[in-house]
Amino acid sequence: MHLEVLALLFFLERSCLSAPQQPCHPGDEFLGRCSSSHSAHDETPTCTELNLGYCNDLEYSTTIFPNILGHRSRYEAESGAEYLLLSVIHGLLNGECSPEIRLVGCSVLASPCRDNKMVKPCRSTCEALRKGCIHAFEAIEMAWPYFLDCDRFFAGNEEGCFDPLAGLKARQEVALSSLSPEEPSTIIQFTYASNAQMYSLLKRTAAKCSHISHVYSIGRSTEGRDLLVIEFTDNPGQHELLEPEIKLVGNMHGNEVLGRQLLIYLAQYLCSEYMLGNQRIQSIINNTRIHILASMNPDGYELAASEVEDSNDQELSNQEGHLLNGWINGRANAQNLDLNRNFPDLTSLFYRNRRSRHYRIDHIPIPDTYWFGKVAPETYAVMKWIRSLPFVQSASLHGGELVVSYPFDFSRHPHEEKMFSPTPDEQIFKQLARTYADAHATMSNNDTDRCGASFYRTRGIINGALWYSFAGGMSDFNYLHTNCMEITVELGCDKFPSEAELYPEWKRNKEALLSFLESVHRGIKGVVRDTDGNGIKGATVSVRGVRKHVTTAEDGDYWRLLNPGTHILTATAKGFSRVSKRVFLPHNMIKAGRVDFVLEKIPVEPDIDDHLFPTVDSWDRFDPYNQFERFGEPDVTEEGIERQEKPWWWNYFSQSGISSPTWLLKNV
Repeated sequence: MHLEVLALLFFLERSCLSAPQQPCHPGDEFLGRCSSSHSAHDETPTCTELNLGYCNDLEYSTTIFPNILGHRSRYEAESGAEYLLLSVIHGLLNGECSPEIRLVGCSVLASPCRDNKMVKPCRSTCEALRKGCIHAFEAIEMAWPYFLDCDRFFAGNEEGCFDPLAGLKARQEVALSSLSPEEPSTIIQFTYASNAQMYSLLKRTAAKCSHISHVYSIGRSTEGRDLLVIEFTDNPGQHELLEPEIKLVGNMHGNEVLGRQLLIYLAQYLCSEYMLGNQRIQSIINNTRIHILASMNPDGYELAASEVEDSNDQELSNQEGHLLNGWINGRANAQNLDLNRNFPDLTSLFYRNRRSRHYRIDHIPIPDTYWFGKVAPETYAVMKWIRSLPFVQSASLHGGELVVSYPFDFSRHPHEEKMFSPTPDEQIFKQLARTYADAHATMSNNDTDRCGASFYRTRGIINGALWYSFAGGMSDFNYLHTNCMEITVELGCDKFPSEAELYPEWKRNKEALLSFLESVHRGIKGVVRDTDGNGIKGATVSVRGVRKHVTTAEDGDYWRLLNPGTHILTATAKGFSRVSKRVFLPHNMIKAGRVDFVLEKIPVEPDIDDHLFPTVDSWDRFDPYNQFERFGEPDVTEEGIERQEKPWWWNYFSQSGISSPTWLLKNV
């Protein structure tokens, strides 16, 4: 009987030894959850020379294997997806959190060795790194790497841990102590950003300043690229009562790229300076809702940028280089449509009907015939955006000249290409243009070299139609279809300047951009309510002598840009009484005056305008033929599940020959 028991035990022991073992997942062997085919008795871990290419600048020279992740040798560590990620993370995050991410990651792959024992990196360092850098990963839709799990692979200070960033922090403190004791300032990398880099920069900026910023898409370009807007306000994502909304639009013509870059820099500047405590920037953001569309024509930019790259190739370039390409290639969108000629021509309707007593010149509806022509998806998206928010003022950044132009852009005489064609708000528009031009470093100087045109008498501003006339422009559409007053800023002669010019151009334009943002707090603002205290949506507020009304927003608030002086205001709404007030605006006002109205309900009587000019109904009816519904349809599988595309950075790993790191995908 004893012999049988011994035989059975011997068989079971042989069976266990020969049974295949389950592979260890990363880190599990070190935590004792499994063991590899090598036994701890086979070899005793000892300190070895640190020789990992991307980790050789650590503050120590010896490490030990197996490491925290279970890699038993330098070769295994270098062959893993973790090491590959550390080698490309600088490029993926566009330099943000670099070299901190790499140094902390290396401290996990190759922890320091002391007396043949591993010293783990500090948990507090990992937690601080995650808090400061998680937004950068979220911006590129990448999950936080599993091997930077602060609880799993790091140790507390009481356990005798090692701070992998101690040396870097010490060097940074020495560098900072050598600087003059001035206020901290924002650091911006003045280089061109591709479309992918632009999206990443804007998303990272919004994530970094998530309490004052967020990004949203207003649509897609012809080739499917996002029209991405970044917003700054103290309450992102929603309109606040009496807080004015302002927008800045760049790169409408794809080859006019300076405005695009300036708006990218402006977004970074606003975020950084707000966090550094810049009181001026904090005041702007806390009292204004700012929307920045850096590129309205990303498809055109793609073409223009590729042409410039070709011009830098000696075998492909000609003598004109990027200057010639900047004037020709990439101006239009991918459908070869000039976006600044693609908006509804409401100016012709205004000229045709301006003498009619019953015709409204504000909120002119889009004619149904407009939809029979070619409407670019970029134009459609911007029109819908303009209608969806109560914008007060706007600037569109272009290139090719050094001047600010303002509406009307279309001549009041169709056969006159250069004819002064003012709007009812001529004086306000001149003041808006003057605000930007005077704050610009050189735009208003008469001795400034121009690009061919002469603006000697006007000091850098001009009525658009007096410069040259064209129909279907975005600025005229803003003015005649909504409350928004938009100027066009021409930033300089070279539409695609060299990278060396980006920083000087930022210095020339920074103050002008900030002054323009501040100028939205000019004139008056208020709320139109009924006797019960409810805001009245769609009420009109008019100024005597100015045949252009503004309408109230969802909660009854309104804004009316006005120059100093005495004005008589009238508020009215259908089914309500008419109330007028006399207002004096002094020259030294630094913020908009508050003028509220309370309207009483009255019986509604038939009005001839309701039959002859049903403008409200037709204004509310947008895109009656549903031209662009197809752009909103999601891509779904046969099972009805929406198909998820892999992020753009996935190719770094899927083509490397290693096991694909699905742990970097956020939704896995």
